[in-house]
Amino acid sequence: MKKQVDEAKIREAIKPKSWNDTKTNDAWSVFKIMAEFVNAYETLSKVGPSVSIFGSARTKPEEKDYQMAEELAYQLSLKGYGIISGGGPGIMEAANKGAQKASGSSVGLNIVLPFEQKPNPYIDQDKLINFDYFFVRKVMFMKYAQAYIAFPGGFGTMDELFEAITLIQTHKLVSFPIILVGKKYWSGLIDWITDTMLAAGRISEKDMHIFDLVDTVDEAVDIIETFYSKYSFTKNF
Repeated sequence: MKKQVDEAKIREAIKPKSWNDTKTNDAWSVFKIMAEFVNAYETLSKVGPSVSIFGSARTKPEEKDYQMAEELAYQLSLKGYGIISGGGPGIMEAANKGAQKASGSSVGLNIVLPFEQKPNPYIDQDKLINFDYFFVRKVMFMKYAQAYIAFPGGFGTMDELFEAITLIQTHKLVSFPIILVGKKYWSGLIDWITDTMLAAGRISEKDMHIFDLVDTVDEAVDIIETFYSKYSFTKNF
């Protein structure tokens, strides 16, 4: 059944279209994209210093990663940082739950999907933003956070993580902290980056210092606090 649905979508995507159809569809897309940017800018510009937390939508509340994400968001909120998540279940829910428990700013950037994703109940309702476009949502993760934390996750988490790394590597983003939580989970990826990408000269040695790898909540909090102790950094509360 899924194959039939995919087949129909492919045929629709490659079906010849008139110039008028293409022009009309593109014009409406531009307006929809602009509307998403404007709405998100207006909402997030009021949030203040925040940390984006990424991770799997499939992580269950009884799992260690969920509990660590909740505790980390709680601790960061107590220290005055807002928490930005993808707005859905799993690690995203844990992050918002921790922020709300600490009476911190709990932001949810929810993506409208046919599966998996619906807004979790721990987002401040005035800070819940729904997106149709992944790329607009990703801009908000990067633009309005001053640190990025990645818990174990899948393709979406990798997308968000490498977006942050790439923007810092190319100096399009300030060198804010990027923290990977879970040495056992991330070590294989880091070994591959070192043994393959770095060894082949596709990245530089200094690029390996863009991110930190930790195993505990305290380590993650300490990295962020140490980084910002160097600056006159006004927190949310």
